[in-house]
Amino acid sequence: MIQPEHQTTLTEKLGQSGLRATRQRELIYGLLLEQRDHPTADEVYARAKQEMPSISLATVYNCLETLVGCHLVKQVNFERQPTRFCPNLHEHAHFHDEKTGRVYDIDLDDRTLAKLRTVLPEGFEPRAVEINFRGVAAPAKKRATRSATAAR
Repeated sequence: MIQPEHQTTLTEKLGQSGLRATRQRELIYGLLLEQRDHPTADEVYARAKQEMPSISLATVYNCLETLVGCHLVKQVNFERQPTRFCPNLHEHAHFHDEKTGRVYDIDLDDRTLAKLRTVLPEGFEPRAVEINFRGVAAPAKKRATRSATAAR
């Protein structure tokens, strides 16, 4: 079930495009918000089938396309891999763990975004920032130590 504030956002954004919030669109949007792991369309389909057995893969693709078109979710693309979907609409980067296939959001604060804009040629104004990192996530123990050191 979608939380009321997300339902309102869904209804408003779809309405701005002359569309309505169908049960299928609500389900797909809710699944993306519920588990923010950047799933592929096939993964969304597998999850949706559990909730709505009659849903088709074509419907899932159509719903995802509509959600992207209405600026409710973003597409995330990595070289030669299926498109993934992200409901985080704030400017952020992604880290793709090549070992596990997981995708993590990397927050970009205002200072970092301002610094990135300084490297653009004069007269260029970005509409969006897309930064993708690829590599292997350090073991949890190393990540915790690195985070504790960075916090000092």
